[in-house]
Amino acid sequence: MNAVFLEKPRQLVARDIPMPEPMPGEIRVRLLNVGICGSDVHLFLGHRPLNRPTVIGHEGYGVVDKLGEGVADRSLGERVVIEPNIPCGRCRFCRCGRGNICPNKRVIGLTENGCFAEYICVPAAFGWPIPDDVSAQDAVCVEPMAVSVHALSASSARPGDTIAIVGLGAIGLLLSHLALRLGYRVLVSELNEAKRQKAVDEGAIAAQGDAPTLNAIWEAHGVVAVFECAGSAGTASLVTAAAPRGSEIVLVGLSEQAATFTPLRIAREGITLLPSLIYQHPTDFRRTIDLIQRRVIRPSTIISGYYPLGQLQKVFDTAASGTESKLIIEFSG
Repeated sequence: MNAVFLEKPRQLVARDIPMPEPMPGEIRVRLLNVGICGSDVHLFLGHRPLNRPTVIGHEGYGVVDKLGEGVADRSLGERVVIEPNIPCGRCRFCRCGRGNICPNKRVIGLTENGCFAEYICVPAAFGWPIPDDVSAQDAVCVEPMAVSVHALSASSARPGDTIAIVGLGAIGLLLSHLALRLGYRVLVSELNEAKRQKAVDEGAIAAQGDAPTLNAIWEAHGVVAVFECAGSAGTASLVTAAAPRGSEIVLVGLSEQAATFTPLRIAREGITLLPSLIYQHPTDFRRTIDLIQRRVIRPSTIISGYYPLGQLQKVFDTAASGTESKLIIEFSG
């Protein structure tokens, strides 16, 4: 099969490699569409180094091509999306329902080869069936949408409350879309005008400025939760300086650089810092697919372009510019 390896930062190389065979309990998926995630871009740029050439990519959608031994409740040709973070199920975190922080989890496209290949094998429970009335366009966005579903549920904010989102990459845009559709009032901060306007067109309120300016705006609007989705040390520092008294800060972005905050302000003003990492298996994928099937949300609205696998190098160069909201790789056949 054809697979594209990240050989070193900014260098992708196509190779012909053996087709994988499903182990007991696994399904093999013939991939049709794969989304490019911001974390893929960070790998591409070398911000997070890999110790060997790796097939990256984890936002996979395709059809079941082969069943491993013991898989009796799945069908050949069934449409599925890949849940790419696979907890061990045995550690103390998994045993208490916190598999998202499992230190032993398998991560497709990082600790093992991922979805920029024609086929992939995954445990059957991590290849989610897609109902017939869910489009392929929405299906390929299930994984990043599940990140936003998990983030919103991590907060104590509820429909009718006002939240703020800083950073409108794919996750920030999906979070804004989700919150608006569920009845939250949403303020957004984003430097890219097109992305900011996309959220505004759906009903969000734009709010730009430095920490004192944002604090005043957020206080005036009664913001109860601020979601940091940009994934930079600067924005993490910004939200901890600007968050209103008594609010929550939900850290969704994944900056590896140190941010700064003033402990006295956090304590004195009763501000809560909450982490939100990926999603919980199986609840967040199940809820995301249900919300799409019930037409509550349409995550495909963030897709900004489709390209063939053969143009992956060019597409990553485009994605690295930060101007696109979600680029999708299409497989022939």
